[in-house]
Amino acid sequence: MTAAHYRQLLFYGLPGLPLAMLGLPLYVYLPSFYAQDLGLSLSVVGMALLAARGLDVITDPLIGWLNDKVQSRMGRRKLFMLLGLPLLLVGLEYLLRPSGKVDGLYLFAWSFVTYLGWTFISIPWQAWGAEMTRDYHGKSALSASREGFAILGTVVVISLPFFVGSQAAVTTLGTLATLLWWLLPLALLPALLWLVERRQERRFAPLRKVGSILSAHPAIRQLLPAYFINSFANALPATLFILFVTHVLQAPEQVGVVLLVYFLSGVLGLPLWLWLARHVDKSRAWALALILSVLGFAFVPLLGVGDTAWFIAICVVSGLALGADVALPASMQADIAQQMQHQGNPNTGLLFGVWGLLTKLALALAVGIAFPLLDWAGFVADASTQTAFTLTSMALLYAGLPVLLKAWVIWRMWNFPFSEVDFRDYWEMSYANALYAAYPSALHRERVQQHED
Repeated sequence: MTAAHYRQLLFYGLPGLPLAMLGLPLYVYLPSFYAQDLGLSLSVVGMALLAARGLDVITDPLIGWLNDKVQSRMGRRKLFMLLGLPLLLVGLEYLLRPSGKVDGLYLFAWSFVTYLGWTFISIPWQAWGAEMTRDYHGKSALSASREGFAILGTVVVISLPFFVGSQAAVTTLGTLATLLWWLLPLALLPALLWLVERRQERRFAPLRKVGSILSAHPAIRQLLPAYFINSFANALPATLFILFVTHVLQAPEQVGVVLLVYFLSGVLGLPLWLWLARHVDKSRAWALALILSVLGFAFVPLLGVGDTAWFIAICVVSGLALGADVALPASMQADIAQQMQHQGNPNTGLLFGVWGLLTKLALALAVGIAFPLLDWAGFVADASTQTAFTLTSMALLYAGLPVLLKAWVIWRMWNFPFSEVDFRDYWEMSYANALYAAYPSALHRERVQQHED
């Protein structure tokens, strides 16, 4: 690879670091912070976050569609990313440093503003990566750069309490807000200034035709449900992680250490899955990673007080699978988007808008389902002990259900109908047809000569 290619990977992936630094607090720390530190009930927190994330059902595909439609001198992807930056900065300031009357409405409103700003950045960013290169494995490299920086950002935010000298959530989240006010603009700047955005066709589909667009490609019909179910399976343990470590393992002081081990394992595993994807194809490599994750997570419901060492070992195994889980599905989506664009459906932003919708809907359902179920099972946030039924319910929601869901995704992905061979066959056929249209007699002579040989 050339220096220009490495520079492209660096500048494109860099925004993933600060965005991920915000991601873990929003989806893991924030629900527990508003419930345990600020005194909101689990049901109020769950329903407020469910409502805010549920609005992404409208905003994600709408912003993706608008991003495909709007044109500007600086580039449509860059324009939307720039517009999303102030929204995100203002939202995270009020969400991570709450002041005044903090209730369910406050949590809902500022969560929505934060998610909206995030959507304005993340959807064009992902769509841009799908358009940067037409190379099958080049898309994997861009996806891996984006997700690799995201994992590094997660590692940074996990380490933050150790650097600020406090484990208190209010101190850590306040420091994070200050950092992100600097890091987000600095990380976006190189991509906005120096990366080139390909000019695309001005055609776009009416918003009412989203359903027909998504059903037009058989691989999309198979990938999107599998991605959604897998995202939901990942969102359940992400939502319940702090509660599980605190109440089942009774090791709250180990939360940061366990998360650090998990995400560092993800960084180490990422090159392995990229290498494997070149040899057994992306979908099969993803399925193998899911099998590894299931084999590790299947033992979690058996753990109890004092089993922290075993839990860390499981996190190493499941963490190694993380790289494939975050990089390969998005790369597969980019391959399909490229083919659909060539077939006259230039709706990459819309496709990634639906992708973002499914991601956030899965996270919303995880909070909206898991927290009320724990309430029903008798969980009390400030109680020193929980009943056996409550702890068993938490373990099954944390690991038992995700294992079953991932098993279904493995079955769906093992024989995915869009491999590297299909990708290359399509483009070779397209090239041959274009060549024949331009030089029919020359191509005919070439085929006759091949037949005679």
